[in-house]
Amino acid sequence: MKKIALALTAVAAMTGSASAADLAARPYVKAPMAAPVANWTGFYVFGGAGGGLSNSDQSIVSTTTGTPLTITQRQGGSGWFGTVGLGYDWQFNSTWVAGVFADGQFGSIRGTVQDPLLGLTGRQKLEDSWAAGVRLGWLVAPNVLSYVNGGYSGAHFGSTSFTNLAGGPTGLHLNGYNRNGWFVGGGVENSLNIFGISSPGWFMKTEYRSAFYDAKTRDEIVDATNLPTGVNSIRANSWNQTISTSLVYRFNWTGPVVAKY
Repeated sequence: MKKIALALTAVAAMTGSASAADLAARPYVKAPMAAPVANWTGFYVFGGAGGGLSNSDQSIVSTTTGTPLTITQRQGGSGWFGTVGLGYDWQFNSTWVAGVFADGQFGSIRGTVQDPLLGLTGRQKLEDSWAAGVRLGWLVAPNVLSYVNGGYSGAHFGSTSFTNLAGGPTGLHLNGYNRNGWFVGGGVENSLNIFGISSPGWFMKTEYRSAFYDAKTRDEIVDATNLPTGVNSIRANSWNQTISTSLVYRFNWTGPVVAKY
């Protein structure tokens, strides 16, 4: 009996030692980390440039009675512009971002103005405009935002000097004027941390915008010399489409943040 008891004790001791050795040999495994999360909430500023198309539905009306004298015809134009602005975004869940913004555009988008009754033609220049609106975006990736926007807009159109069909002076012009309207658009904004280049806070956005300004009637003004035989009024609206690319700086952006345990 004593020999059997001694043998069982030895086996138990050897088994416990082996179990302790197995426990000591197990590798250490870190707790799982949370996925990277980028925060879009905060202020930003931007500046860029682009090109645009101008369309205008025009008709000739009587200066004295306002009676239409011609059917409505569409005239077009094109040009370039620069833009600067600022805004604030709020990321309200993992995939949606909403914000407010304001910007200004300045440049030279020129359209044609004509009076076929008097054989007059001229160029109208959209000199500058401004916009204030809201945008709603969906995060395609943590650092890529696809968005739509819309809001209120105002624009200043420069004066127009008319020439005849031969290109000579006519003694008539249209004064410059301001118009208010609305716009809708959309675009994509993405971080510039690409191809292994680190650019914290810097983004690029490309945006399409369509702005519409209601019709306004303007009288043809007689210059001091070369007086014409008669004058009319021109009634026209303005529809401008633009595409721009801007460099954006976000003040709060530090890149994706990894939560720690």
